[in-house]
This record gives sequence, C-alpha cells and structure tokens, in this order.
Amino acid sequence: MGNINADILLVIGVSFVLTAFLGRLLIPVLRALKAGQSIKEIGPSWHMAKQGTPTMGGLMFIIAIGVVVAGFSFQGHIQNGDFGGLYVFGFALIFGAIGFIDDYMKVVHHENTGLTAGWKFLLQLAAAILMTVLLRNENYLDPNLYIPFVNVSVPLPWPVYMVFAAFVMVGTVNAVNITDGLDGLSSSVTIPVAAFFVVMTAQWNKGELTVFAAALLGGLLGFLLYNHYPAQVFMGDTGSLFLGGAVCGLAFATDMPLVLVLVGIVYIAETLSDIIQVTYFKLTHGKRIFKMAPLHHHFEMCGWKERKVVAVFSAVSILFCLLAYLGVMGRYQI
Repeated sequence: MGNINADILLVIGVSFVLTAFLGRLLIPVLRALKAGQSIKEIGPSWHMAKQGTPTMGGLMFIIAIGVVVAGFSFQGHIQNGDFGGLYVFGFALIFGAIGFIDDYMKVVHHENTGLTAGWKFLLQLAAAILMTVLLRNENYLDPNLYIPFVNVSVPLPWPVYMVFAAFVMVGTVNAVNITDGLDGLSSSVTIPVAAFFVVMTAQWNKGELTVFAAALLGGLLGFLLYNHYPAQVFMGDTGSLFLGGAVCGLAFATDMPLVLVLVGIVYIAETLSDIIQVTYFKLTHGKRIFKMAPLHHHFEMCGWKERKVVAVFSAVSILFCLLAYLGVMGRYQI
C-alpha cells in the first residue's frame, strides 16, 4: 500500500459504499423470499414485534468485503506473495457458510432452530483446525503464546497450541453469535475491534491484513445503516459467524490470540452470562442470577432501551480496544 493512510481510508470508504449499495438490493429480495427471522418465545416479549424481519443480511458485507479484499490486495498477492487477507477472509467465509446453512434451515422450517449443536461444533472445529494448520505452514504464527503488556512469549508444544487454537476459535465464533441479539449490537461492538486491527496491522506493515481489517470496518459501518434500531434487516448466523471468524482470524494471523481477551471482552461477558445462568439454574433447580441471559437481555429486563444497551456495550468495547492497543504496542518493533 502506497500512502498508507489514504489507502486505508479508500478501502474503508469503498467497502462502506458497496455494502450500502448491496443492502438496497438485498433487503427487498430477502423480503420477497420471505426470509424472515423467527423470534424465540423465551426471549423478551417485546421482541416478538421483530418477527419476520429479513435475516441473512450479513451477505451484504460479506460480499462487499470479498470484493474489496480481492481488488485492493491484488498487488500484494502478485508482488509479495502475501495472502494473509485472503486467508482470513476465506476462514471467516467458511464460518459464514455454516451460518448461512443454519439460517436457510430456519427460514425453510419457519422456526428458530437450524443445524444441530453437534453438526455446528464439528463443522466449526474442522474449520478451526484447517485455519491453524494453514497459518502455521504459511509462517503467520508460531507456538509461542504472546502475552500482552508484559511483552513476553510462552513457548508451547505444537499439539497443545493446536488444541488451544481450536478451542479459542470455536469459542470466539460462538461468542460473537451470542452477542448478536439486539438491533445493531454485534456490528457496533465489532467496529472498534476492526478499527483496532486496522491500526495495529498498519503499524506493523502487515498490508494485506490491513486491507481485510479496513474492509471489515467499512462493511460493518455500511451494514449499520440498515441494522441500527429499529433494524430493517438482521445479519443472521450468516453474518455473526462470519464476524467471529474474522475477529479470531485476525488475532491468530497477527500471532497474538490472547488479545481476544481484551478486544472481545463484550463477547466474553455475553457468553459467560449464558454459561453462569444455565449452570446456576441447574444447580439450584430453577433459580437465576440474571433476570435473563445473555447479558444484553438482563439489562433490557432492568428497563434499559435497546439503544442504551448498544451504546454502553459499544463504549466498553472501545475502552478495551484502547487498552489492548497499549498492551500490544511492543509486539513488533518497526
């Protein structure tokens, strides 16, 4: 990338415009196909008004990101043999395809159940193993686990690292999926994460990863035009699983997976609230810690409006992404 700042802004802008354009085309098609979201009855009662809102809207930013990555990374592919952006996009795309199958089954059967949990796990695990092997063979990562702030790496045996990587990848993808429960929440929380990776990969001269991260940022901003409250379209599992793959793909491709603890703090909190709620419910035979899980529903039940939940959770994401920036500044010496 020549003038790095101008190029980054161009990638973000093109991805934003293309996503916005695709949204104008896609939403009417999804409505015509009656690809509406089925709302769980166990959720907040007022969410039933969202029944029938078009889903699988994640397709708009997935397509846009793919076009932008292919177009803007072409020079790097040819001259430098750098395929980092394409690798991460391909990894995220596999998860997006799993989500698309899940969404399609829900739409066809007109209920909020798609792929079984077992099939989801097996497909996601296979994708995680494939990505880890690919990144290892292409020298994007090593089994030395980098720890932010202290700027040291802890060596691990490759088999241990592979198990760790698969666990983190599958966990991250599903955590992002759980976060996608309010209008604009998952996209708003992930925008600071994408911005973090834009800044860090640009500083570390990882041009093709910068292109992907910038395209992700622009695509999410474009998607928010249609997904903010009240949402005209949902990203569906198609979009949320793609986002999960994109975030953990970037973390591993930059060889610092532990940064996900910081940049993914909202995803982690959402997932832990679900785990804690279910575990406590079973142990106490019906008692609950939260009014409803995951965490965003708890705050809704406390009287918070959707906009407030999204704003607060996004602010937390921004804060921890800034903290992560301070924690990994010493990762590479320019």
